[in-house]
Amino acid sequence: MQIVDVIDNWQHRCWLGFRWRARTSVTYKVLFAVGMACVTGVLAQLRIHLPFTPVPITGQVLGVLLSGVLLGGNFGALSQVFYAGFGLAGIPWFAGSTMGASVLLGPSGGYILGFIPAAYFLGRITDRYVSSRRLVPQIALMLVAVGVIYLCGAIQFVMLMHTGFADTMHMATLPFIPVDIFKAFLAAGISTALLPRLPYNGEIDSSKSITPQ
Repeated sequence: MQIVDVIDNWQHRCWLGFRWRARTSVTYKVLFAVGMACVTGVLAQLRIHLPFTPVPITGQVLGVLLSGVLLGGNFGALSQVFYAGFGLAGIPWFAGSTMGASVLLGPSGGYILGFIPAAYFLGRITDRYVSSRRLVPQIALMLVAVGVIYLCGAIQFVMLMHTGFADTMHMATLPFIPVDIFKAFLAAGISTALLPRLPYNGEIDSSKSITPQ
């Protein structure tokens, strides 16, 4: 089998999978959302403490980005609602195996709350536009989603820590940019490999593509 045939076969299987995901029952979609919340919780345990800030480097963002791509806007966001809500309820899957209101209301809580709109934004755009599913648009969308997380995180950080602009950038934003850029590129590579190049659920720009039978 030629490499072109392998790629076409892979793309067709991805198209079938995403079409099934779009049309499956709410029960399955909710279960997938719980599953991606678990993935985010596992990735949160990849944690690097920085001595000059209470906000650690974690792997959570990768889970957030993939939840938006794989589940779409609504259920990608729901997965992060589950992540925040279950952690609030007592599941120790925030960074460092922590849990509870003290985390969500603490200096890093804004980032966790920011996971919800970030996943929604990414999933909504990716689901609605076929043209967004190539590598360069995916990288751009991932970086915007990371920016949403940073914005939410920085706002809560400032409210709690009463820092100025320079200190907030130093403690809540700048140290995380290189790692999060890497995670955005990694997530974009994974999503580009998985996302179908043809419409599967009435995309806005679907008239520019031909849906496979």
